[in-house]
Amino acid sequence: MRLTIHRGCKEIGGSCVELATDSTKIIIDVGLPLVDADREPFDRTAYRDKSLPELLKAKVAPPVPGLFMEGNRPNAILLSHAHLDHVGLLEHTPEDVPVYATAGTSKMMLAGGVFAGQKPLPRDRHQEITDRKTFEVGDIKVTPFSVDHSCYGAMAFLVEANGRKLLYSGDLRFHGRKPGMIKSLIKEVAPMKIDALVMEGTHFGSQRPARKTEYELEDDIVEHIRTAPGLVLASFSPIDVDRLVTYLKASMRTGRTFVVDAYTAFVMYLVHKEIKLPDPRSADCLRVYYNQSFQRRNNQKLQDMFARNRIELNEVLASPEQHVLCFRTSNLRLDFEGQLPEKLRVLYSYWSGYLEKPDWVDLQKHLADVGGDFIPAHTSGHIYVEDIIRFVEGIDAKSMFPIHTFEPDKFADYFPSVHCLNDSETITIG
Repeated sequence: MRLTIHRGCKEIGGSCVELATDSTKIIIDVGLPLVDADREPFDRTAYRDKSLPELLKAKVAPPVPGLFMEGNRPNAILLSHAHLDHVGLLEHTPEDVPVYATAGTSKMMLAGGVFAGQKPLPRDRHQEITDRKTFEVGDIKVTPFSVDHSCYGAMAFLVEANGRKLLYSGDLRFHGRKPGMIKSLIKEVAPMKIDALVMEGTHFGSQRPARKTEYELEDDIVEHIRTAPGLVLASFSPIDVDRLVTYLKASMRTGRTFVVDAYTAFVMYLVHKEIKLPDPRSADCLRVYYNQSFQRRNNQKLQDMFARNRIELNEVLASPEQHVLCFRTSNLRLDFEGQLPEKLRVLYSYWSGYLEKPDWVDLQKHLADVGGDFIPAHTSGHIYVEDIIRFVEGIDAKSMFPIHTFEPDKFADYFPSVHCLNDSETITIG
C-alpha cells in the first residue's frame, strides 16, 4: 500500500491524501486551503467561479493525477467531514467517481449549499457510510470510525490493503461533548497493530490558551449571558452542532429564549431526530428569526417550514434581556442597518484569525459606539498537544505521518518513527 499526501504535510487545511495498491486508488479529502502563503485566512470567495485550470495555476487545487489533471482516475473519494478545507474542491473532481461520506456530512454540505453558497454532495455520487461498517473499494478495505470534531458527522478511516493497516485520523478532539468516541476508537484499533498513522497536528507549534472542554465553555457562556445587561448575540458556525447545543443549553440555563436564524434552524431540523435536539419548527425553548439575507433568497418552502415558530427582530429588541440571538456580520448592515442596540454583548465562537477581516473589525467599532462588549467564547475543534500524545501512544502505530500542521518537525520531539513527508511524495507502507 502506497501513501501520498498531496497537500497538508506542512500546512493546516487543504487536505488531500492518496492510498493506492497496484489495482486500486482512493483519495481521502479534497479540501480548499485554509490559509494563504502568508498564513492569513484564505479568501475562498475570490476563487468561487474559477475554472479548474485557473485553480491549478493559483495552487488552490493540488496537481493530483486523475483527480485534478490527466491520469488514472481514483476508484473512490472518501470525505472525513464537511469543512471546506476537506471537501471544498469536490465539485472539481471527476463526476463518475463515487464519494463515500456519512449522512451527517451530506446533510452539512446540503445546509452549506442552501445557505452559504457552497456545493452540496451530489446524490448520484454519494455512497453512504456508517460508523464501524466496513466497505471495500477494489482490493482496499475501509472501516470508518465516528470522531468528535467541530463538524457534525466527522470520521476517521482505518484502511487495509496488501496486509498493511493505516489509520487516517481526520480532524478530531478529546475535549468536545463526546470524548468517548475517541476512547472507543483507540480501544478497538490499538490491538490491530497499525502499521501507519496519518495524524492531524493543528496545535503543534501554536501558542494556544489552556485547553477548555465544550462543557467548561458552556459554563463560561452561561456566566456571560447571565451578566449581560441587554441582548446577547451569539456568533458561531451552524454546522458545529456541539457549539449549537452549547448555546442552546446555556440559553435555557439562564432563562433566555434562543433565537436561531434559518441556517441554524435548518441544521437543527436535519439532525434533531438523530441526536435528540428540539424540533426548531415547534420547540418552546427557541424561536426562528428570518434575517434579511434569508428573506432575499425567497425560499418559500423553508419559510413555510419554520413559520409556526418565527419571531421578528422588533420582538427580540422589545425585550432584549430575554433573548440570545444568532448573529452574522452581514446582520449589522442588513438587519440592524448599521445601528446596534445599546448594552449589547457579542459572544464570538470562531477561530481568532477571522477577527482581522474587515467585517469583524467594523463590527467591533460599531459595538464600541453603543457601549457594548465583545467576548471571545471558543474552544478548538482540534485535538490539543497533550491529547495528541495520548492518542498516538494509545494507537501505538509502527510509523506516523504528520498532516494538517504547520510544524510537522515538532512531532519528532515527542514520538519515534515519525516521517515528515513533502507534499506529493509517495512512500510504501511497511
